[in-house]
Amino acid sequence: MKQWLETREVLDRLVQLARAGGGRAALATVVRVRGSAYRHEGAKLLVAEDGSTTGNVSGGCLEQDVREVALHVVRTGRPELRSYCSSADEIAAWDLGVGCEGEVLVFVEPVTEPRLRERALLDGRRPFAVCGMMPGKGEGGRGRLIVTHDAAEGDLGSADLNARVARQARTLLGSEQSGLHEIGGHTVFFDVFSPPPQLVLLGAGEDARPLARLAAEVGFRVVIVDRRPGYLTVERFPSAARLVESDGAELAERLPLDAASYAVVMTHNFADDAAYLQALLGTPAAYIGMLGPRQRTERIVRNLSAAGPVDEARIYGPVGLDIGTDGAEQVALAVIAEVLAVRSGRRADSLRERPTPIHAPPD
Repeated sequence: MKQWLETREVLDRLVQLARAGGGRAALATVVRVRGSAYRHEGAKLLVAEDGSTTGNVSGGCLEQDVREVALHVVRTGRPELRSYCSSADEIAAWDLGVGCEGEVLVFVEPVTEPRLRERALLDGRRPFAVCGMMPGKGEGGRGRLIVTHDAAEGDLGSADLNARVARQARTLLGSEQSGLHEIGGHTVFFDVFSPPPQLVLLGAGEDARPLARLAAEVGFRVVIVDRRPGYLTVERFPSAARLVESDGAELAERLPLDAASYAVVMTHNFADDAAYLQALLGTPAAYIGMLGPRQRTERIVRNLSAAGPVDEARIYGPVGLDIGTDGAEQVALAVIAEVLAVRSGRRADSLRERPTPIHAPPD
């Protein structure tokens, strides 16, 4: 999620630099993490020739040094690999932005043109990987290969290497597992992108606006659905990827949902909420939230049950975590927190109660 959003910002900045008359830049990418770290493989920091930056590769402590390396790469035009290691002291390691006895390997490469193909793929709904060779054995990192399920674009130096890398990339698509792999005597970084999860808000009232804004900021692709066209405007929802005019009966046709979709029903109209919920229960959406009192949601479910069984375990109503909310902005925070917890497969406990590292896989 974060990688997708950050990469989009970095590539948009490259387009801005090109439109402003060029200007050289260097791109720093985390290519390997050993131990725990604040950021993971694929995190990026773009440094323009004037020293301005976009993105980050740590919690803030590595940025200054990486920025200096990037400016050197801009001047020389030669890529560099830099390793940042921590000590065995956990507090010092955290201050550095690297886990205890951990290592972060950062690849810094010159960038001379906007990467338009990658930017276009980021707006789509299919996974892809960007594969690049690391410096080593007398070679500078050169070439990039962009791989989707049905195509490979670019060149890493030979047809055989391109084919082998493309095969490996396709085994990684959908995994969100970026990292280094040895292919044919070369070290290749696979920057793997899965489409961001989609948050569908069914109801375009005033309380949907802060929820849409916050969801977009944390990396969701936000879609707003309402049967009232006057509510569906870019001015009201500037961060939305789509605005869909639909009632519950037409939803399946107007907006197919997959298992990477999360939905919140919030029209404040009983009949509309019931129609949207009925439609959502017929999709593989991973989360269905219902705004409003528990008794109201239970009544909607009872009414729907008269026509057939309802899987109530899929319905989160009242929607959101119990954090003592007051007002639309705080409700939005509670909803996003619950969706993220469901997506990660974690219980929404305080981190101080978690016995394992916070970046470890779900329990």
